[in-house]
Amino acid sequence: MAADPVCTDPDKYQVIFENDRVRVLEYRDLPGGKTLPHQHPDSVMYTLSAFQRRLHVGQGTRDVVMEPGRAYWLPAQTHAGENTGTTPTHVLFVELKDGEATRPVPRGMPSRPGLPSGLPDASPHRSAPMPFRDPWL
Repeated sequence: MAADPVCTDPDKYQVIFENDRVRVLEYRDLPGGKTLPHQHPDSVMYTLSAFQRRLHVGQGTRDVVMEPGRAYWLPAQTHAGENTGTTPTHVLFVELKDGEATRPVPRGMPSRPGLPSGLPDASPHRSAPMPFRDPWL
C-alpha cells in the first residue's frame, strides 16, 4: 500500500498548514526528480510554476503539461511521478480530511447544498467554469 508523500519524499513535500479539516502541502522538485509511490486524499492542486510530468498510476503512465496559476480538483489517488521537463515543479496541495472520496458534481449542480450552481467541482478554475478534467489521470 502506498504511503503518505511527506514520508515517502520528505525532500520534496512539506506540510505548511494542517488542522482537523485540511492539510496543505508544498511540493518542489527539479528536472529529473522522481517520487516514490504515494497516495493523496481528495485534494485541490494549485500550480505555482509551469512544468512537465510523467505520472505512474497502476501499470500505466501519463504525461502532463501544467501551466502556472491553475487550480485543479484531484480525486483520491495513488501514483508516483517524475519531472520530465526542464523547469522545477512548484505546487500546493490542499488535502481534504473528510475521510470519504467524492465524485465530481455534474456541471450546473451545486457542489454542496446552499452554494450557487454553475461552478463545477472541476478543473481548471479561472474566470469561467470549464469541464472536469483530472490532469493526473
